Amino acid sequence: MERPAYLLEFEKPLRELEKQLEALHQQSLENNIDMSAELAAIEAKIEATRQDIYTHLTPWQRVQVARHPRRPYALDYVAALCTDFQELHGDRQFRDDRALVGGTAFFEGRSVMIIAQQKGRDTKENIIRNFGMPQPEGYRKALRLMKLAEKFGLPVITFIDTPGAYPGVESEARHVSEAIAVNLREMAMLKTPSIAIIVGEGGSGGALGIGVTDRVLIFENAYYSVISPEGCAAILWKDRANAPKAAEALKLNAASLKEFAVVDDVVPEPLGGAHNDPAAAAAALKDLLVRHLGELAQLDTDQLLDARYERYRALGEYREAAAK
Repeated sequence: MERPAYLLEFEKPLRELEKQLEALHQQSLENNIDMSAELAAIEAKIEATRQDIYTHLTPWQRVQVARHPRRPYALDYVAALCTDFQELHGDRQFRDDRALVGGTAFFEGRSVMIIAQQKGRDTKENIIRNFGMPQPEGYRKALRLMKLAEKFGLPVITFIDTPGAYPGVESEARHVSEAIAVNLREMAMLKTPSIAIIVGEGGSGGALGIGVTDRVLIFENAYYSVISPEGCAAILWKDRANAPKAAEALKLNAASLKEFAVVDDVVPEPLGGAHNDPAAAAAALKDLLVRHLGELAQLDTDQLLDARYERYRALGEYREAAAK
């Protein structure tokens, strides 16, 4: 049995059991002893442990799964779900941002505009992709493609997976906050259907810059937050070691986001995370995309804009409880 190269802390008990299974199996082969009962018992224990671990993940553990280096990235889902993806480059003002890719494609035979934040698999690719952190030109490229989609009546599908917009001096000098703010305004008024999918990390304004859409979907082990758990812990408790406590308080996991209507649907993942069965994760996403695109296609432009307005006006409602 091949063990994954990357092991999360909470997965260690499971890997220890798998080691025991391998050792017992090897012993059975070397000594020509029938140990089928013992092997079956360990296999049953492995399955029970796997179920127990992955069905009771804490918010912090889900953040760790969302950051797993083997997790499918945006372009993996584009390749699995779409055909004839034609990447379009540049913001027509400064340069092309490789952390944010976009272009036309066909989804279920229908032309769509894809806009996606993309991380790298290794150090070299991460440098090219800037670790999935777009700069101002990335958001301006995204807006250019959204306007192109609006012109030709193409639905916009965005894939969110970023720890946040790039906070470097060059990015600030080229007005990254202004670029994101313009996208928020323009996406709110975009006259074509739009869906955002949070596939991994949904960090702050960097995520929101392509996330003001008619529908927002999130993978079961992804997260969406105004700040990272580590950043929140450093501010509130002056210690990043309190990240698990911060993750709990931020309510950044999919179930809480659905409860508060921040997202519209949760994409189920295979047990252990999307990286354990990318094809199954893509199939689950496809089913939801087909349904939500179909519902949005029934609305005319005025209905679409009114529904989008009401969706975002309803966020952040609260009730004051009477003092006891």
